[in-house]
Amino acid sequence: MTTSAPSRIPSLLSAVTLLALALAGCAGTQTDVQLPAAAPRTIVETQSDRDHARLVAAFGGEVRAPQAQKLLNDIVARLVPATDRPDETFRVTILNSPVVNAFALPNGRLYVTRGLLALASDTSEIAAVLSHEIAHVTLRHASQRSEMQARSTLITRVTENVLKNASEAAAVRDRSRNTLAGFSRSQELEADQVGVKVLARAGFDPFGAPRFLTALGRAAGGADASRSGPADMMSTHPSTNERIQAATQAARRASAPGIGEANRTEYLAVVDRLPYGDDPADGVVRGHRFIHARLGVAFEAPDGFTLENTSQAVLGSSPDGSRRLLFDAAETPDGQSLEEVLRSTWNDTIEPGSLETTTINGLPVVIGLSKGKEWNFRVSAIRIGQTTYRLIMAMKVGAGDLDGMFRQTLASVRQVSPEEARTIQPLHLDVVTAQAGDTAETMAARMTVADRPLERFLQLNGLDRAAPLEPGQRYKIVVE
Repeated sequence: MTTSAPSRIPSLLSAVTLLALALAGCAGTQTDVQLPAAAPRTIVETQSDRDHARLVAAFGGEVRAPQAQKLLNDIVARLVPATDRPDETFRVTILNSPVVNAFALPNGRLYVTRGLLALASDTSEIAAVLSHEIAHVTLRHASQRSEMQARSTLITRVTENVLKNASEAAAVRDRSRNTLAGFSRSQELEADQVGVKVLARAGFDPFGAPRFLTALGRAAGGADASRSGPADMMSTHPSTNERIQAATQAARRASAPGIGEANRTEYLAVVDRLPYGDDPADGVVRGHRFIHARLGVAFEAPDGFTLENTSQAVLGSSPDGSRRLLFDAAETPDGQSLEEVLRSTWNDTIEPGSLETTTINGLPVVIGLSKGKEWNFRVSAIRIGQTTYRLIMAMKVGAGDLDGMFRQTLASVRQVSPEEARTIQPLHLDVVTAQAGDTAETMAARMTVADRPLERFLQLNGLDRAAPLEPGQRYKIVVE
C-alpha cells in the first residue's frame, strides 16, 4: 500500500477487482538492483505501451534485477527461433508482485512475477512458462484489436476506481479474469502442447513443464496437485492435474528424460537473494497482520482472513469470499473532517444516524454503515498524524455479525513506533547447501516465516513431504 490513494475511491469491491486482476494470469529486486537489461528490440511507444505502464503499476511496478532479466531475455531468444513464427518480437517484464502469475499480451509483451520466479526451481521450468505464453501469441489465441481494447478498458476502470456497486464489481471482476486469462480449455491445452514442443526444440528439458505445473498445483492447493484454488494462476484454466498429465505425455513424445537442459544450478544462483513476499516499501503482511513501517500503521485481520497487499490498498477475504476488507490511505484536503472523508470517498449511501465519532488506541475515528442489496458495509476513517486511513469491511447479507467483526478489526488499528518499525526486515530467498542430517523440517526451522514454514519450504523446492534432502544439493529458504 502506497502513502496515498486517489481521493475518489467509491467502494470496497473496486479494490477487490484489482486483486482479481492481479490473480488472474495464465500460468506476487534482487540486492544488486540496477537498470534492467535492454530488450531485444525497441518497441515504439503506442497506446498499448501506455496501457503496459498502467498494468505494470497495478502489479506493484517493475522489478529491475539484471541477472534475472538477462536470464529471461536469453531464454526468450532461444525459444522464439524454435517457434513457427521466428520473426516475432517479444519483451519480458518482471512484475514486483509476490503472486504467482504469468501472462502475455498479443503484441509480444510477456509478464512474469517475482513470485513465479521464486516458485520455479530450474531454467527449464521458467522456460516452460515463457514457452506457454509465447504459444498463446503465436497461435493467435486473442485478436490484437479486441484483446488490447478490452485490456485498455479494464486497466482504465481498475486503476481509476470507477466501480459504484457490488454487483457491477463482481461482473467486472469476472471479466478481468476472462480478459487476462480468458483462453478456452482447448486453447490452454493447445498452448501447453505447442509450448512443450518449442521447449524441446530450443534444447530445454521438456519435462520442466509438468514439473512446474506440479509445483504450481502444490502452491495453489496444498500437497494435492490435482486441486486448483482460487488464488491459482490457472484458476480459469483446465485443472492442474489434467495439464500435468497432458504436458507429461507431450514431453515424452518430444524427448527422453534427462536429455534437455534444466540447469538448476544456474537458476538458483539467479534467484538467490530475490525478494520474497511483500515489497517492504508498501508494507508487509505477516500472517493476518499488516504493518507499514514507513507510514507507521498496523492492523490485524480476523482469524481465517487472507490478506493481499497491493500498491493501492490492503485487501482481505475470508476463505469463502463472503467477508472482505479494504485498508488504504485516502488523499484528503487539509482541514477535511473525518466525517467529510467518509461522505466524499464513499459513493453509496451512508445510513442516516449511523455515523459515530470515537477514538481507537488514541486515534480519532469516524464510523458509518452502508447497506446494499447483497452486501452490507462498515466504513471508517482513521487519522494518524497528517494521514487519513480507511478501514472498510463488507459482508454478504445474512453471512454473520458484520459489526462485531468490524469493531474487532478496527480495535487493532494502531500507530507503529519508530523502534518497532526498525525491527521490520524484508524477506528474501537464500539458497543454501544441505548438510548431512538436514531434513525438510530442519530447513523449515531456518525460515523467517510464521505461516506454514514447512509447507512453504516444500513448495519452493518442488518437494514431496516424504522426500529426503540430498547432502550437497542446494535449496531455497526464506529469511530476513
